[in-house]
Amino acid sequence: MDTSNKFYVVMLPWLAYSHISRFLAFAKRLTNHNFHIYLCSSQINFEYIKNNLEDKYSKSIEFVELNLPSSSDLPLHYHTTNGLPPHLKQTLTLDYEKCAPGFATILENIRPHLVIYDMNQWWAAEAAASLNIPRVEFLSGCVALYSMVLHHSLKPQGEKFPFPEIYVKNLDLTQVNKDNKSVENASNENVVHRFITSIKMSCDFVLVKSLWELEGKYIDYMSQVLGKKVLPAGPLIQESSLDVVDEHMEIFRWLDEKDESSVIFVSFGSEYLLSDNEIEDIAHGLELSQVCFIWVIRFPKGVETSVEQVLPNGYLERLGDRGLVIRNWAPQAKILSHSSTVGFVSHCGWGSCMESLRYGVPIIAMPMQFDQPFNARLLESVGVGIEVGRGGDGRLKEEDMVKVLRKVVAEDVGVNMKKKAMELSEIFKENMEDEVDKEIIENLVRLCEK
Repeated sequence: MDTSNKFYVVMLPWLAYSHISRFLAFAKRLTNHNFHIYLCSSQINFEYIKNNLEDKYSKSIEFVELNLPSSSDLPLHYHTTNGLPPHLKQTLTLDYEKCAPGFATILENIRPHLVIYDMNQWWAAEAAASLNIPRVEFLSGCVALYSMVLHHSLKPQGEKFPFPEIYVKNLDLTQVNKDNKSVENASNENVVHRFITSIKMSCDFVLVKSLWELEGKYIDYMSQVLGKKVLPAGPLIQESSLDVVDEHMEIFRWLDEKDESSVIFVSFGSEYLLSDNEIEDIAHGLELSQVCFIWVIRFPKGVETSVEQVLPNGYLERLGDRGLVIRNWAPQAKILSHSSTVGFVSHCGWGSCMESLRYGVPIIAMPMQFDQPFNARLLESVGVGIEVGRGGDGRLKEEDMVKVLRKVVAEDVGVNMKKKAMELSEIFKENMEDEVDKEIIENLVRLCEK
């Protein structure tokens, strides 16, 4: 292979749209610096990827299909987290790891200069190492959480984590259940071990989806504990196409009729499916708050249930024109960027957090699982988020939801959060318009030249 003009890089994101989007945004930036990208994913995800790839990148970003085992439990249309029923998540994770031999074959055929792999994909790093291919892990979540995991894993027992303002008591770092209750002692040893193994296999440095201005002190601490460079690659947010406005004109007509900074957007990401209790609690809280809102409710693939069937009796009629409830998907970026949008009720997935801050929209945090309770603490500590409380049974407190929603829409608390969010929005915008950080390019080229 002639390497005088190009560096060939294989990228392997996890099978979630938020992860694929992050890798794709980074790939686009790298193509401006002599890198040719091979993006690996399942066949079912390619349609989404291609819809987000402009023609100008068609010669510098190629798709390589990664074959997952197909079975009655996990047919081809479930080789993605989008619309995946919750009980199949563990099956998808285990089947993904079975791709290791196939991924090794891809590497043997392409012989890239570098592999960039996602969190906990130790098997991908092993495949690259066996072929003497340099590798870099690219982490998708907040650095504050990673720094805490590494602290508890690599620092002497009893040494205090230096950032108590973002600590979540008894947080299970790998699996917070649907009621948001945590497991004592805060870790699943097997998963944490995989995280440590995977990150240690990254050559020389680790990439993170973040900014110095947002998480600088955590980036420095993570680097110190890990003993490697930690380089922030920016927010890496895909800008939404103008076409979505035409396709969802009824949403934007409704928004255009609302006062500026008066509408709350409610969505829980592309993966999380609300339970019946959660739908009930959120519905009552939104109704009692008297605020205007757009609420996206998702259902598993193949389920034909309507929003009317899962909402309280007569709910939509009582709302009238104050609320808009949408099934499965809405153009989140465009809604967040609309002048009528004042706040975002979010599960606090890191991708949603970044997108909300990109448009200067404060976050009403309702974390549901995994790292989300921790992300909510970070947002509160930065001054751009406020979390809704839960009762002893783990259910959302409707009265607290009402209080928080009104604070964000109509009180000084919301004004101050909006101001801070807008400050970060300007930083995000500048970062997205800049080229890839010079230090990142220099480090990537150095690895490729090995």
